[in-house]
Amino acid sequence: MTIHVGLIGGGNISSTHARAVDSIPDAKVVAVYGPNPAKTGNLGNAHHAAVYGNLETLLTHRPMEMVIIGSPSGLHADEGIAAARHGLHVLVEKPIDISTERADALIDACDHANVRCGVIFQERFHPENLKIKKLIEEGGLGRLLLVNAHVPWYRPPEYYTKSRWHGLRAVDGGGALMNQGVHTVDFLLWMIGDVANVQARTATVLQQMECEDTALAILEFANGAFGTLQVTTAEYPGYERRVEITGTEGTVVLEGDRIVAADLRHKREGLLSPPPASAGVGERATSAVVNDISGHRAAIENFMRAVREGGKLNCDGREGRRSLELVERIYKVAGTVKRSSVTA
Repeated sequence: MTIHVGLIGGGNISSTHARAVDSIPDAKVVAVYGPNPAKTGNLGNAHHAAVYGNLETLLTHRPMEMVIIGSPSGLHADEGIAAARHGLHVLVEKPIDISTERADALIDACDHANVRCGVIFQERFHPENLKIKKLIEEGGLGRLLLVNAHVPWYRPPEYYTKSRWHGLRAVDGGGALMNQGVHTVDFLLWMIGDVANVQARTATVLQQMECEDTALAILEFANGAFGTLQVTTAEYPGYERRVEITGTEGTVVLEGDRIVAADLRHKREGLLSPPPASAGVGERATSAVVNDISGHRAAIENFMRAVREGGKLNCDGREGRRSLELVERIYKVAGTVKRSSVTA
């Protein structure tokens, strides 16, 4: 059965979604909707899909079994609810929305319409991350003790000043933590487990934006492990994310998408990643190589398999809600965003 896909959103991430769908056998992009006619027109033409300037009209396109939502985060729930009411399965780019209240409304709407609801966290499908997940589940690290996650990224000023939604609380839901850091929040919850207690601070140290460009959190996990989380988009020129996980039986270190250290009391073969191809600092600094669609393809394939066969989703709406709930807790504990006196 070919699954026909509608795309909601015409930006860069929707282009990634489209390329990922095109790479999947028995899947086809058939319709595109977004607020920018030039972008949606180009996207539709590139993938031989119908282009719509109205969401409700797109949702009546047939054949079409599902939508992938890549619009600004604060629109996800409303657009997903509309799609569910049309009997369409709903796959949402991270985060599921910008508040747990809105996320719950989307989840409830999909349940009521008997359609699937999923959230794209493509890092759950990366081979190196799956190695670490398996190592932890098999007890290779022993009892988990410490985890340190550092996301030292950089965004140029125009990323915020020329955007209609980046860093705006009403549409983006927050700044570096909600947009960029939510991947790592999901990673920690997926790998380590629920968080029992949080201490946090947020600040705008560089960028001209409404919300934070830097967030720091101390996490106490329900299993007794302690962790730190640092996320910024102000660290020029930007570096790869680094996560260190320590247990009673050793430590594993992830940089970008590579396991660079696996120092265990009981050695395991095949954990370390091969050396990376040479690249400049700025090129290495993004969360993923722009042209790499493998993670998104895997997430979309997992969703389509669940639609066809009724199986378990890697990240359904309720699972995707967990990272949003923790981000909300961090913001609540952090309180008012500190403003640096040197902010331009």
